Amino acid sequence: MPVDVQGLTSEEVADRVARGQVNTLPSRSGRSTLDIVRANVLTRVNAILFVLFMCVAVTGHFIQGIFGLLIVVNSTIGIIQELRAKRTLDNLAVVGEAHPTVIRDGVARQIVRDEVVLDDLIVVTPGEQVVVDGVVVDADYLEVDESLLTGESDALAKEPGDRVLSGSFVVSGTGRYRAEKVGADAYAAQLTAQAAKFTLVSSELRQGINKILKYVTWLLIPVGLLNIVVQFTQPDTTWQEAVLRTTSALVPMVPEGLVLLTSMAFALGVIRLGRRNCLVQELPAIEGLARVSVVCADKTGTLTEHALTLGEIIHLDADPAEVSAALAQLVAADPTPNASMQAINAVVEPADRPWPILARAPFTSAKKFSGVTFEHATWLLGAADVLCEGEVADRAEEIGSTGRRVLLLATASERVDSASAPGAVVPKALLVLDQVKRTDAADTLRYFQEQNVEVKVISGDNAASVGAVTRSLGVEIGEVVDARTLPEPGPEFAGIVDDADVFGRVTPEQKRQMVEALQSRGHSVAMTGDGVNDVLALKDADLGVAMGSGSSATRAVAQIVLLDDKFASLPHVVAEGRRVIGNIERVAKLFLTKTIYAVILALAAGLLGIPNPFLPLHVTVVGWFTIGIPAFLMSLAPNRERARPGFVRRTLAVAIPGGIVVAAGALTTYLGSRGLHDVPDHIQTQASTATLITLIMTATWVLSVVARPYVWWRAALVAFAYGFYFTVFALPVSQRWLSLDVSNLQTIGFGVIVGLIGMAAIEVIWWVTAVIRGETPRLWGQPAKASLE
Repeated sequence: MPVDVQGLTSEEVADRVARGQVNTLPSRSGRSTLDIVRANVLTRVNAILFVLFMCVAVTGHFIQGIFGLLIVVNSTIGIIQELRAKRTLDNLAVVGEAHPTVIRDGVARQIVRDEVVLDDLIVVTPGEQVVVDGVVVDADYLEVDESLLTGESDALAKEPGDRVLSGSFVVSGTGRYRAEKVGADAYAAQLTAQAAKFTLVSSELRQGINKILKYVTWLLIPVGLLNIVVQFTQPDTTWQEAVLRTTSALVPMVPEGLVLLTSMAFALGVIRLGRRNCLVQELPAIEGLARVSVVCADKTGTLTEHALTLGEIIHLDADPAEVSAALAQLVAADPTPNASMQAINAVVEPADRPWPILARAPFTSAKKFSGVTFEHATWLLGAADVLCEGEVADRAEEIGSTGRRVLLLATASERVDSASAPGAVVPKALLVLDQVKRTDAADTLRYFQEQNVEVKVISGDNAASVGAVTRSLGVEIGEVVDARTLPEPGPEFAGIVDDADVFGRVTPEQKRQMVEALQSRGHSVAMTGDGVNDVLALKDADLGVAMGSGSSATRAVAQIVLLDDKFASLPHVVAEGRRVIGNIERVAKLFLTKTIYAVILALAAGLLGIPNPFLPLHVTVVGWFTIGIPAFLMSLAPNRERARPGFVRRTLAVAIPGGIVVAAGALTTYLGSRGLHDVPDHIQTQASTATLITLIMTATWVLSVVARPYVWWRAALVAFAYGFYFTVFALPVSQRWLSLDVSNLQTIGFGVIVGLIGMAAIEVIWWVTAVIRGETPRLWGQPAKASLE
């Protein structure tokens, strides 16, 4: 098939752009600005609050409807944070996305994937992703992996005329293909678009919150109807007062701030990680970060730099001139040199007169060698312990045990494209490569050890070399496992993988099996990688973390991309996930406690046929200063605890008993102050004031136990809440504003005593339930390290 090396001309490209034959893909962040505004304004919570606000508005008592500001606050903060997150993702995605090389006007140039047009001639090299569907024009030992599309991990050889599909990636060799289907017409057009999408897909946290909201919505209907009937049938009660007391019973049932804080915490997590050059490609990945118990890391690119240097050449009964000539020919014959070949190329000049090539085999992780069959001989370059045995292999192993990388230069009896390759191997020389350790690797590994996160070093390199590098970083490891000695996947295989820390000579398929084995042992696995050989494991891990300079295939399947290639960013990534999920769980206990005591109080008032004790403004003040503001502050604080499954169960274990105690205390004060019969207005006001005192004392004590273990600012937060409420009840202006009457000291004293009893009950429940759940209750704790804040 003739090859048009000119590619398209500028005029042809312009014509296709005008006709819309461009690889146009959805927005990187998934949602437009209008979608974001609509999603944050038209919510279930906002709809409930708006209906309740309109009920208050028709009475003319607008000050009582101040809770309606939550609609504006919820929507505004949610919109601002998501727009900021969208902008962060859009900016980072430009750096992190695939940049294909096309030939136009006879010149190769890199463009963004969205600028590819129909009939473009696209160049591909190892590690690059096929961005549109097309037909291979020419191929130089081109092998393509379509596992992302078909699930099959075997690489497929591609010849001119063969089809390639978007979403597949090049394993070895080079080639060019012509774009036949672009944009929405491509087989997997959405795959690369998803790589930088701002998503709000399912997660345990969101599913739990949505389930709770659904229950609350259904509870509002019968409780609301019951209160309407009761409040409107009270003697000597105006319809305005009946509406206000009905509304005040329903407003605290809505956990409005929980939804806001969840969205905001996720969005802030995206922004904070973005500042560290971490691209969060799927928002729920933030939740996955918090659950990580094992980090699987490759040696190269993670513990060591990518760059290698050729340290020395050890000749093995071979003429040095023959070795030099062979290396020069191998350098000249490799159009896409890897890091090892680049290190050799820095010392050995390519041959001026290349030997005729009969066959060539690019390096793959499965074979562990590359080679070229020339007219007179076949030369190989690869792992000594794979290509040969005996004294040479032992010598290479000895050198590798010091942390250096060793390659064997050898001749082979079989052509490299033969099914029986390499055949008989004759060692000629050992090439010793030096690798530079990352300066931040030791501190990063130490952090994970302190946080009880296991690190498994999984590499395709010599096992002794991997172990030496890991030990040189100050990490205590046991036996170093050569993956070639591992049994087939099963219980024994899973046990070895779970127990050992360092593995060498691991194949891509074994990496995938190791991830599955760790998951079968109950681990949440994060996999880091940068090469094509890491794609399968990244895809199957609970959390895939790719390096920004790695192949476009790894970036496409990973949930997190470290754009600056810093392994030291990973502790911040894990810490951010723990902060978000841990804090949301903490504040959820506050919001659901409020929902539970509000439901109980509303039902009690309806069933007993008495007026609701509170006005809407009462519950608004309590909601803001006992729950809203403290919850907001706590949601932003550092949190080092690893997330665990069972969010709803643990949250309700605190919220249900806490809500019952708060409601029981408030009802005791209310009924003890006014009884079940009709009372004059001033008695009703005094009873409501005393009940509000009890409610504030007990509800704020729920805040005090949720805030534990204390650090100075959490203790100050609880103290501020109590101080604020004391001021509110002491100042005449706030008494008038909130319709409070503290003149009856006996009634007020009764409310205080009941409140103290309720606080004691909440304290006892906190200690008892913690023991039942198998947790160690702590009053005081240490703040997170400043370096991770």
